[in-house]
Amino acid sequence: MGTLLALEVVKCTQNAECSGYPITVTITDECPGACNDDPVHFDLSGKAFGYLAKRGQGDALRNKEGSTLNIKGVNGDGEIGSMELIPSSSGQSLYMQPVFGATWKADIPNGITGPYSVRITSLESRRTITAYNSIPANWHPGQYYISNVNF
Repeated sequence: MGTLLALEVVKCTQNAECSGYPITVTITDECPGACNDDPVHFDLSGKAFGYLAKRGQGDALRNKEGSTLNIKGVNGDGEIGSMELIPSSSGQSLYMQPVFGATWKADIPNGITGPYSVRITSLESRRTITAYNSIPANWHPGQYYISNVNF
């Protein structure tokens, strides 16, 4: 964890799912992964979003247009070099950014829908595998989707 900068009070008021109640969050001078290179990066946990939302509206308040994936059980070289999320609706790769460890994120533009394929490239050998349509169109945050492809 980075150096503590401040405790700040934030509240959500600009969305129908917002509770309007303030919460206190800890702000540090760094975060895991590539976001340290982003001069204007502010990240709230899913738990924080839940507290900012009206009861039962936490998932609706979270930005569903973005997605994070945590990859488990990768054999072969071990370390992931790059990841792409490939929506069936466009077929064009959305290049993902590393967040921390095996967790990667992608910003999904409006109108882009699944199912989604995931392409993983290993860091060392640059070998590529694709898990076709491994994430269904009706995906939900916090769910597990399993593919049997591996290096």
